[in-house]
Amino acid sequence: MKQALLFLLLAQTGPVHVAKVPAPAKALVFEVTLPASLDDVWNAFTTSEGLSTWLTPGAVVDLRKGGEWTARFPGGATGGGTILDFTPKSEIVMSAMAPPNFPNVRAARTTATWTFRSLGAKSTLLTLRQTGWKEGEEWDKAYDYLADGNSQLLATLLRRFENGPIDWVKEWGLPAK
Repeated sequence: MKQALLFLLLAQTGPVHVAKVPAPAKALVFEVTLPASLDDVWNAFTTSEGLSTWLTPGAVVDLRKGGEWTARFPGGATGGGTILDFTPKSEIVMSAMAPPNFPNVRAARTTATWTFRSLGAKSTLLTLRQTGWKEGEEWDKAYDYLADGNSQLLATLLRRFENGPIDWVKEWGLPAK
């Protein structure tokens, strides 16, 4: 427990706090405070239009059990997952896909639990807890990769709320669809 807590404290540098929790159940935990209302953050996560303002142009959200939450990246790669459950303006639980370079992890998937908590009229705490990690070299590499990747993802969401929707023409040379 002391080791996990020490790591959590060491990982809190920058706007996105990242904790690698090795035991008892291996997890990645991310936190970021966003300068936006709970309604605005929920909309950015739970609608295709909102997700397309910060994750990828043409992102798809079908907010229902079994619905998709999908980012479509240039070159054809996809990310995201399947919505397992949600509580409006509080939590979304997904079966999360790893990137294609981790085929076994992508096929087995992890569980991503996103929690949303209002801290005031223009402040929302977003927490991601990613669980379901298995043993093995590919799983360890995916764990390390996603510790960085999901931190970048949340930093992009923070940037969206600090500076406005992402201009995909400037960002990637692609219009939002």
